[in-house]
Amino acid sequence: MIDTFEKLKNSSLQFGLIVNENKTKYMKCTTKETQLDRLRVDNMQIDQVKSFSYLGAIVNGNNTLEEEIRERIAKMRIKLFFKSNLVSRKSKLKLYRSVIRPVVLYGCETWVIKESIIKRLSVFERKILREIFGPTKEDNGIWRIRTIKELDELIKHRNVINYFKAQRLSWFGHIYRMPETSIVKRIYKWKPFTGRPAGSPKSRWEDDVRNDLRKMKLMKWTEQVHDCLKWKGVVGKAKTVPEL
Repeated sequence: MIDTFEKLKNSSLQFGLIVNENKTKYMKCTTKETQLDRLRVDNMQIDQVKSFSYLGAIVNGNNTLEEEIRERIAKMRIKLFFKSNLVSRKSKLKLYRSVIRPVVLYGCETWVIKESIIKRLSVFERKILREIFGPTKEDNGIWRIRTIKELDELIKHRNVINYFKAQRLSWFGHIYRMPETSIVKRIYKWKPFTGRPAGSPKSRWEDDVRNDLRKMKLMKWTEQVHDCLKWKGVVGKAKTVPEL
């Protein structure tokens, strides 16, 4: 690690760049618990961090999304707007789909998410939808909040999870149609030299995509993925499939 930092430092000097000791941090990419320590290089002391923000996204050493999703949801605090009677339901729903949801799901095409994240995203969306559509009145005159099924029917099953999985399918089709010489295609097909760790293996991105295709009962998807228009229809269908 010290040798790598020395190379970075020397290469930067060739272009007149100096490594700032106060701003520079380093992070270990590992699933094991490690104690935070300082890296000493010459007269510099570089602090170790468990995560850092890069271009608005949180990067951590164990490659998990929980912290990133939690931060994005926490930033979307515009409850007063959805409670306002001055804005129509149609406008509120349009704002949610065109502004809020894309911010929360930015970069979701490459995500591999756990059930805990799916639950967190679903709860986040339901809170907003209940603010948009409000409570419903029973025949006996009693008001109650809308159920999950009622909310899903109101948005015609176009929920946040279906949208996320449809975006991932769209990216999968785009990669599949790329030429073999493409850098993205080569990275997609690259296989690590080491084996997977012991224990229950984590889901891989391709595993999740193929699982979604099975749920949609698309057994012959390889015949459709090369046709942009047909695959666009598959992506559109994924946005409304309740099984996903």
